[in-house]
Amino acid sequence: MAFNFNEIHLSIEKIIDWLKSEYRSIQTGRATPQVLDLVHIDMYGARTAIAHAASITIEDPRTLRVAPWDKSVFGQMEKAINEADLGLSVSTDDQGLRVHFPSLTTETREKLVKLLKDRLEDARVKVRSLREDTNKDIDKKAKEGEFGEDEQHRLRAECQKIVDATNTTLEELFEKKQKEVMGE
Repeated sequence: MAFNFNEIHLSIEKIIDWLKSEYRSIQTGRATPQVLDLVHIDMYGARTAIAHAASITIEDPRTLRVAPWDKSVFGQMEKAINEADLGLSVSTDDQGLRVHFPSLTTETREKLVKLLKDRLEDARVKVRSLREDTNKDIDKKAKEGEFGEDEQHRLRAECQKIVDATNTTLEELFEKKQKEVMGE
């Protein structure tokens, strides 16, 4: 009987998505609408992402234009962006909101890279934990006689290949975001 790796693949997708969302929330000094993906407001009794309640466009390299479809939520949007503590400043006018991205100092960039590394390590820890759980499951099934020792070693090696590929993907995400933060 073959071992099913579907669960590990689903868990890995969740880990990669988590890291992407964490990286998306870290601003790089350039205006990117994705920074607002995690900001929500209460609209018509439901928690709504700002991206679903307004059009978000890039006005210039350091400014986003947020134009709410319902003008009554201007204040809520401004408050939500400020409370999200993203290091952004917000100003309003008759058209909507302008979200200003401050330029980053070298010291700030280095702190952001450290934060990126911390998030990368958190993701790696989750992957290692997933590998340990999968290997325990493989060992348990081998002990129960579902497959032999050779098959057990092959499955553990296959699990390691999946983990190695995931770590490579996580590292690529880190390097891409690091270049963004450092302005390269």
